[in-house]
Amino acid sequence: MSITAAIVLFAVCWFMTLFVVLPLRLTTQGDAGTVEPGTPASAPQGFVVARKMRLTTIVATVIWALISGVILSGSISVRDFDIRGTMGPAREADGRGG
Repeated sequence: MSITAAIVLFAVCWFMTLFVVLPLRLTTQGDAGTVEPGTPASAPQGFVVARKMRLTTIVATVIWALISGVILSGSISVRDFDIRGTMGPAREADGRGG
């Protein structure tokens, strides 16, 4: 896996984790009973962005490490998802460039 692929994989893991973490333990102004004028009752109450970002980074790093480990170990490859067999037989890499 190249450096660019690792960075892209981490970014995908991070944003997917962010969308899961954002609604966790969310208290709305309607739930708290103190709705600020001009805001909807569904607006968050006491939302701390730094805490969500820290949790997202920790969880995404663990997920990224697991996925990267599977990719680098070679236990699952693209050929495992080739159901119809359109990729053809796998060639052995012999280092002769052909």
